[in-house]
Amino acid sequence: MISDPLFYAAAIPALLISGISKSGFGSGLGILAVPLIALTMPATQAAAIMLPILCVMDLAALWAYRGQWSRENMKIMLPGGLTGILVGALTFRYVSEAGLKLMLGAVAIGFLLQRWISASTQPDKTRPAAGKGYFWSTLSGFTSTLAHAGGPPMSIYLLPQRMDKALLVGTTVVFFTVMNYVKLIPYTLLGLFDGSNLATSAGLAPLGVLGIFCGVWLRKHIPELLFYRLCYAFLFVTGIKLLYDGVTRLS
Repeated sequence: MISDPLFYAAAIPALLISGISKSGFGSGLGILAVPLIALTMPATQAAAIMLPILCVMDLAALWAYRGQWSRENMKIMLPGGLTGILVGALTFRYVSEAGLKLMLGAVAIGFLLQRWISASTQPDKTRPAAGKGYFWSTLSGFTSTLAHAGGPPMSIYLLPQRMDKALLVGTTVVFFTVMNYVKLIPYTLLGLFDGSNLATSAGLAPLGVLGIFCGVWLRKHIPELLFYRLCYAFLFVTGIKLLYDGVTRLS
């Protein structure tokens, strides 16, 4: 297993937040995990360590939201998501470390701006749409393959539909469960699962599951608004740091 204490200082809170997010509390904040861990190691290695953990967490979340997902949306989203994974797998080796950090930082800041805009405006409720759904799910599959950052594009598509919260979370859980298990194929072919990464994933996986149970508890006992504000502030700082690292590496 990785022995760097700085890695664990970043990975432990990242995994707990990711698990909490998968439980439906602070939904979408799982995007924080790879950018935070990437502050201590190459982003590609951070993504490789995270994927097996996400697959374990998906099973727990899938059980929690069993039967609660939008079949109409899934028919649109899955083809796009699989297309995005294919594009991401074909371009994975061509994305530089600086470019990946820039993308992660931009996705993080863009996610925050999207949430801020959606909170300040109240557009008309939308319906599932093939064109929009395919576009955003393809982008989601692509960013998910590179850095497990597929949540923001799907939020942009799904949130305006104003579904029941359990239905919304369940739909994202089913979608990303399929995405993550499919991503095991290109990650294996790309040689990202070495012994050190897999051992570290196995050691940290229980933290992700613990995060899911923490999210269920938090949803009952702590104001969600406070949790959102803290995590958004943390995500903003992380996004700015990644943008800075990406720009300085390029220059």
